[in-house]
Amino acid sequence: MRACFYESYGGPDVLQFGDLPDPEPAEGEVLVALEAASVAPLDWKLRAGELSAHFTPHFPKIPGRDGTGTVVGCGEGVTRFKPGDRVCVMAPPMPSAGTYAQRIASAEALVVLLPDALSMQQGAAIINAGLSAWISAVVTADVKPGQKVLVHGGSGAVGGILVQLCRHLGAEVTATCRSTNVDYVRSLGAGKAIAYDREDFTELQQQDVVFDLMGGEVHDRSYRVLKPGGHLVWLTALPIADRGAVFGVTVTRAMISDNAGAVSSIMALSADGVIRPQIADVLPLERAAEAQRMMEDGRVTRGRLILEI
Repeated sequence: MRACFYESYGGPDVLQFGDLPDPEPAEGEVLVALEAASVAPLDWKLRAGELSAHFTPHFPKIPGRDGTGTVVGCGEGVTRFKPGDRVCVMAPPMPSAGTYAQRIASAEALVVLLPDALSMQQGAAIINAGLSAWISAVVTADVKPGQKVLVHGGSGAVGGILVQLCRHLGAEVTATCRSTNVDYVRSLGAGKAIAYDREDFTELQQQDVVFDLMGGEVHDRSYRVLKPGGHLVWLTALPIADRGAVFGVTVTRAMISDNAGAVSSIMALSADGVIRPQIADVLPLERAAEAQRMMEDGRVTRGRLILEI
């Protein structure tokens, strides 16, 4: 099969595009012919070796945390899927097989049906980003109707879904973004968009929940906008200092792990028109190095880059 892969840590140039052996489904696995995959920050951070203290890949390493395609084979014991099913695939970051490839053999538990209302590219834009948003808003923060919620990075892949999901849950949503994305963030459902390159978000009224996708200085300043007893939920980004006890708020890291139920729930909302897929651009698989370079350089500010396979 054709795939994008790397055999050592390094910059985008270590990514190769060539032939690797076709995977075969083992017991309990589903073989999927992939048609689309998203490009996530984790992809380039793993390739660059920034996460080597936490993950040890098996080389050659195929990047890609998620993808969509069609089932073409099933290993012994698979009961939920059959050849011809349109599906979404979650690919663990380790050891080697990701979704920047024509095929993947995935554990049945990490595969969910792709609703007919969504294209392959739309589905790929939602899987991992939607999983992160669902665990953050529904599982970790338990967002309730009427709450005031601030989402940092509201135009990004995860932030944009958080804006839409929190609005669906009945919250009053404010989001930060760069000034060029203000109208875009409002179109996603934010009642207010704060341009961080022109405005100071700490002038907000007290918020019930803040979703921090940035870390660092943004995290430090976020304590000022939370009401006493509020909740600061953070995802892995720049380092943070937990000051919850000082400000009288709860600080929780949203622990993101692959969860078929969460992905199915976010896919159903998207199929119903509640969550709009956000696609920054679509590039062919052989341009994966370019896609990762764009992500690493901060040139992707709206939704997910998609690789067409």
